[in-house]
Amino acid sequence: MREGTLIFIFVIFVLVTASIFLSSDEEAPLPDKNFFENSLHYTSRGMEYWYSKQQGGIETITEIPYADLKCKNCHISTCDTCHKKTVGSKSEYSAKMGRSQETCLKCHEREGLIITKIDKENNTLDVHFQKGMQCMDCHTKHEIHGDGNTYNSMKQQGALEIKCENCHDRLVNHLSHVVHGQRVDCTACHLRHVATCYNCHLDTFIQQGIKTKIPLSKWIFLMNYNGKVTVANMQTFVYQNKTFLLFAPMFSHSIMREGRQCGECHDTEIIKNIKKKKFYPVTYANGQLTNISGVIPVIENIEWNFIFFNYANGEWSIIDNAAIPLIQYAGFGKPLTQEQFKKLEKAPTFKK
Repeated sequence: MREGTLIFIFVIFVLVTASIFLSSDEEAPLPDKNFFENSLHYTSRGMEYWYSKQQGGIETITEIPYADLKCKNCHISTCDTCHKKTVGSKSEYSAKMGRSQETCLKCHEREGLIITKIDKENNTLDVHFQKGMQCMDCHTKHEIHGDGNTYNSMKQQGALEIKCENCHDRLVNHLSHVVHGQRVDCTACHLRHVATCYNCHLDTFIQQGIKTKIPLSKWIFLMNYNGKVTVANMQTFVYQNKTFLLFAPMFSHSIMREGRQCGECHDTEIIKNIKKKKFYPVTYANGQLTNISGVIPVIENIEWNFIFFNYANGEWSIIDNAAIPLIQYAGFGKPLTQEQFKKLEKAPTFKK
């Protein structure tokens, strides 16, 4: 009898305990974090990943851990950043605010430089924006809010779902498409240019939290990514007279309907000068830095001949006899091979 009573009491205890924790969804224990906290928008993991010594990043010249930099503050820590809307004296969440192009460009500065300034002033808007499209007409909710997985970079496979073929599924049987096949990404021909942050002065940023750099545009770089030749960007950095050069695949929102002509990539003056070791991508005269325009292949063992500057009291000054920069190929991008460069050396044998 005593054993039966004990079993009865135990069963009642289990049922009561379970009812406390499972009586409603609201009372169920919450997970440690929601999946948005794994997203790249929340973590800015890509910046930390490529900055690290382990990836051959800028930490190799600063010796400062990423956690000690102000870069780590550049992330979306709350839904309010994109979705908050004030109505009268109250705040509310708005899907419209989150989809607004203005909201995106508050953080994506380089894209803003191209979209709202460079291309707008030159009347060369991206073909999608010409038709009134917005960022979220192409980008997906998984890219913005995450999908529960932690990615090291937006260039890591799976992080982005957007690609040209999602909409352009019936491509014209154009000769250039046939010739390049699946070896060249759409952007290599249809992306007009990228905006480069040149000579990012890390001393000023680390000491004062102020970004100082020289914006350049009207060029693109080519490197390998995900099995194809694609558009890349370049950044140069200076820290205590040490120099650093970074190349990474990049998509800028400056798409042209008509692709490049063959002669814009093949057998160009840029290609010839690289081969002759007389390639100078920037020049400095009368206090003005000027960069060449055109298509620049990223290959190993190239003499880049970049000019580096110090920044003090609001002025730039050339670093005499600057050290040869350390080079990082980030974003899972790789330089073009010598075989690919030889193909660029050859003059095109047909016209588009």
